[in-house]
This record gives sequence, C-alpha cells and structure tokens, in this order.
Amino acid sequence: MSYKQLIPCIFIRNQKAVTWFDDMKVVNDDPVTLAKFYSDCGADELLVFDLNDEDQEHDQVIEMVRKMHRLVRIPIVAGGNVKRLEDVKKYLYAGAKRSILNFSKNGAELIESAEKRFGKDKIAVSLNDFDTLFKHQYTIADRSSQLIFMHRLDLNSVVDVTNIPFIVLTDTMDEKELLDILQFEKAEGLSGRYISQTSINLSDFKVRCTELDIKMTSFESVIPFSEFKLNAEGLLPVITQDYKTGEVLMMAYMNEQAFNDTIKTGTMTYYSRSRQSLWVKGETSGHYQYVKSLTIDCDKDTMLAQVDQIGAACHTGNQSCFFTSLSGENDEKKPLKVFESVYATILDRKGNPREGSYTNYLFDKGIDKILKKVGEEASELIIAAKNPNPEEIKYELSDFLYHAMVLMVEKGITWDDIIQELAER
Repeated sequence: MSYKQLIPCIFIRNQKAVTWFDDMKVVNDDPVTLAKFYSDCGADELLVFDLNDEDQEHDQVIEMVRKMHRLVRIPIVAGGNVKRLEDVKKYLYAGAKRSILNFSKNGAELIESAEKRFGKDKIAVSLNDFDTLFKHQYTIADRSSQLIFMHRLDLNSVVDVTNIPFIVLTDTMDEKELLDILQFEKAEGLSGRYISQTSINLSDFKVRCTELDIKMTSFESVIPFSEFKLNAEGLLPVITQDYKTGEVLMMAYMNEQAFNDTIKTGTMTYYSRSRQSLWVKGETSGHYQYVKSLTIDCDKDTMLAQVDQIGAACHTGNQSCFFTSLSGENDEKKPLKVFESVYATILDRKGNPREGSYTNYLFDKGIDKILKKVGEEASELIIAAKNPNPEEIKYELSDFLYHAMVLMVEKGITWDDIIQELAER
C-alpha cells in the first residue's frame, strides 16, 4: 500500500478564502495566512483553486500563490481560470508544483498541449464526471499526470479508468467514508471540507489512519529511540544545522517524547533540561525549525538534524548560537552564504534607503534602469569572455550577478526560488 497524503484545499474568490466551489461564504480574509496555517499544522500538500472570472482577479490569485510558495514548506498545486497555456505557465512560474486543468472545462486538447510543453509531471487533471471523459474518448489509463477526482465519484469506477495514483477531493464530513477512501490502493491523497477544517488536528488524524494500517506520509525513523545511546541524564544530544548553508545553528537535547514528536510533526522538538519539559523550537518566537533530515552518528549517541530555519536560531537574535569566536578566523566565504548576504544587503537598502547608495539609485530610477544595467553588464561579460585575461570575466561576472540580484529584489525573487527551480530541472 502506498503512503497517503492529507491535502487541505483553499478556494479563492475576490481575494478571500471561501467555503467551497458553490458556497461563497468567506472563511478567511487572507488565503496566504491560511496556507501558512495548513503548512504548520501537518498538511502534506495544498490545493489552491481560483474561482474568479476576470483576468485581473486571476493575476491577483497568481500573486497569492507566489506569496504562499515563499511562505509555506509544502508543495502547492493550483488552478482555476485556465484558458490558455500562458495561464498554466503563470501558475508554474509562481511556484506551483503543478497546474490544475479541469477536463470538463479545458478539454483534452489544452491538457495534451500543456503536458507536451511543460511535462506531464507539471499538470494535474481534475474530473467531476465521466460522461465528458467518455464522450471525447479520452483515456487516462496510462497518463502520468496527477489526477484529482472531485466530489462523489464512484471510486470503483475511478479504479476502472486509471492505473495511476489519484487524489480525492470531497465535501463529505463522514470520517468513516474518508477512511474508506484512503484504503483504496491508488488513492494517493485526501482533500476537501473535512481535511480543510482549521479545527482539525492533522497529526491526530494521521495517527487514527495508522491504527487502521493506512500508511501516512510523514517522517519515519528506521532506528527506534531505544537503540540510541543516551547520556547520564537519559537524553540524546542533537546538533542542528541549516540545510542550505551547512551552518551549525545550535545544540540541544531530546528525550524519547521529543524525538517522537519531531518525527510525527516534522518540526524540531527538544527537551529543556532547565525547565524539565518539552519545547517546540519557535513556539514563542515564531522561529520554527522544519526537519529536512535526521542522522545518527556512528556510535548512535549524537544526532545531526538538518533543518529549514525560520528567522534566527539563537535567543540573542543571532542566526547561530555559535557566534563567539575563541580562536582562529571564521570562513565567511561559503558560496551560498555570500549570495544570501549580498541579497540581504540589497533587500535592506530597498526597505531602508541610504543617501548616496548606488543600490538605492537603481531602485529610485525603477525597473527600466535596472534592466538596462543588467543588459549592459551582460554585454560587458560577453566582451570580457572574448579577451584572454580571465580576471576580466571574474570582475564582469560579479558585476552582472550584483545587478541580477537587484533585479531579483525588485521583482520579489529569492535565492530559494532560484535554487528550487534549478533543482527541479
């Protein structure tokens, strides 16, 4: 049996989150904040539907998806108001893992064109009836796109027309019916009203699923805590590292409950020796640590946690608790750290202008000036590459990267966006 996902859905109308396709009651004034809530509460993925009709409102939803992508730590699948390939591209460029096309509205031709241009793995096909499907003699039996079956389709019929995993989006609030859905072998995930309740504890629901032998997507340890070698206090030391930069952020301890909670929630939970209690990193400051990987050392007595750190790790406000130099010199020239540092400086200049700053001069002149400089620096880089002295390339490439970062800040693009895009290619 495959691992299952819990996937809340957000329906957006007039820039607000509403209840359902045909129920425009507002449930949240800020869909981006709602997406962050789901991400923090154990959701595995997120479906976002644009229920607007006008192009201007559609573009506003695209911008919301972009903000969600930067804020949440789970994949986003988004769609709605898709009329042409350009709409698909907008969702993907905003950071969506896939763009949703409704078969009944978009038809086979647009779906096939989108899959050919962007790849089948970038397209999700939603269905709310089989009549249209069969009328167009369109087969989904061997397609690799993600499938989203809507409402109350008979799942036995669903299994008959496809051999690939699918998501079921349903308005039922009957927990037994939902558990039955998850027990279908090809049901990859569950979405809809029940899963999207802000009052539901997704972690507890996953536990109930696990008790029924339904395997849920979550972190899982291949070694039980009982096999770790604990210190004299019965605790396991944990070294926590930023997964992007490799920087060591802090050192703390776990007992068995802290370890189990970390595995279950994907959020770093420690045991405080001074308070003699569990503590979730970031529960008061908002500076959460989201688990990327957990590794035990050769003696099984120290754990290395690689995390996505939100804000500063240290209570002093420093990024790392290890900021007091005792001997030697710290190497601050790690590539990603340098890029992040320069980007942060440019971002700060935009928010806190300084008189005489060249960066602020560019921002004041606007996008046309920034684009002109990017073009000029690209041309100078090409000329330098034709010359025999490699030092010129180094100098011109640095100029080009700086101006490219100014453009990134101006357009709201981060290094995380670039890294993720490159990693997916």
